[in-house]
Amino acid sequence: MTDLVTLAELGVPLAAIGGAAYARHAHPAAYWSTVGLPVSVVRLLASYSSTMEACGLTVEPSRWRALAVRATTRREIRPVPPRRGVIRPTSTGLRLRLRLAPGQEPADVAASAERLRHAWGVHAVHVRDVKPGVVELRLIGFDVLRRVQMPRRIDSGPLQVPVALREDATAFVRDYQAVPHELVLGATLSGKSMFLRNLLTKLAAQPVVLVGIDCKRGVELAPFAARLSALATEPGEAVELLHVLVKEMEDRYDLIKARQGIAPGTPEELITSDIWGLPESERPAPVVLFIDEVAELFLVATKKDEERRDEMVTQLIRLAQLGRAAGLYLEVCGQRFGAELGKGATMLRAQLTGRVCHRVNDEASAKMALGDIAPEAVGAACAIAPDLPGLAVVGDTSGGWSRIRTPYLSLSEAAGTCRDTAHLAPDLPALTPFRPYVPPMPVEASGPVASPRPATE
Repeated sequence: MTDLVTLAELGVPLAAIGGAAYARHAHPAAYWSTVGLPVSVVRLLASYSSTMEACGLTVEPSRWRALAVRATTRREIRPVPPRRGVIRPTSTGLRLRLRLAPGQEPADVAASAERLRHAWGVHAVHVRDVKPGVVELRLIGFDVLRRVQMPRRIDSGPLQVPVALREDATAFVRDYQAVPHELVLGATLSGKSMFLRNLLTKLAAQPVVLVGIDCKRGVELAPFAARLSALATEPGEAVELLHVLVKEMEDRYDLIKARQGIAPGTPEELITSDIWGLPESERPAPVVLFIDEVAELFLVATKKDEERRDEMVTQLIRLAQLGRAAGLYLEVCGQRFGAELGKGATMLRAQLTGRVCHRVNDEASAKMALGDIAPEAVGAACAIAPDLPGLAVVGDTSGGWSRIRTPYLSLSEAAGTCRDTAHLAPDLPALTPFRPYVPPMPVEASGPVASPRPATE
């Protein structure tokens, strides 16, 4: 009887432990809010000083503080950790700020991020420089890239669209004015098309001219034809479309030059070097060019194809070098993009500031995307598992990089968004000959359908 009572008493704790283990695996966000958050806060508060000392983040106290301690308590003088701010819980972790002691720098804290992660029992610790002498620790309680949930509040603006989730639970915002051109690489089924799909549908809600070049017969970009102002599906059309875009860029430069040539004494705010300084009534709409599988533009079979390839590459390089001030931006996608594609490939790649590398089949492809801007990110790109489509490493010419993952967006939902926002497409007459055909939506029959009379009648 006593044994039965003991088992009954243990049943409740065992059930609670089992439920917590299941929630941690199946519902990590709920587990963090109910169990992980309180436990991590207690660990942090109880071991803050000893953990900082073990990580080498403490310094000797000032002379006046040492004298005060000796005079009042006669305790042993211990090193002083960085001053800790208020702990702010979030739905994915914790945030707190540290005021660095004299002689410390943010790199010292970043080097100890892995030790802090284990000491406080969290999934990851990220360090961000807030201002001189102050850093922010962002503790992540679980793997936010396993099941992507975008933040509810995201700051965005013109040509700024949230596309993916970073590993520190913040949104990756594609800002075309800060990073005008971008290269997106990835093997088959790596999530490259999903990234492009999210980016295009987010831009569709803004007054932006969307142009596509898809030499795979348009299978990737044709579902979004309702929102595209132009679409080229074979190299011959691509050559003509690029000529029109270069001519549009030159016309916009003429418009800017005319504004710069105004009479002396004009206020400085009326003098500009790009379209964003023009009055809103005169400012042309920005243009974003999506190129899917850029290698198709470089492949040649005959001498005539080679001449066409050189012509297309020249026009693309001109757009990449001069397009930003005219409001023309490039989004180039492919599986590989190296010197083996032919003349002009590396020159074009050098003009693409932003880099997004999904899972690739070899290290050389990762080096093509990230090796010249963030060599440390090459290893992270090669370590992406095949069972996590949409996971990528993003970097730019500043040398910084991070992991991101794109949320799932079905093709039918993305196509529906493009149909609903078709009226937002700005009118650019030069692109009218390249406007894709959009089949009409089938009309559902309303009411009973009359059946035909039998032939005998």
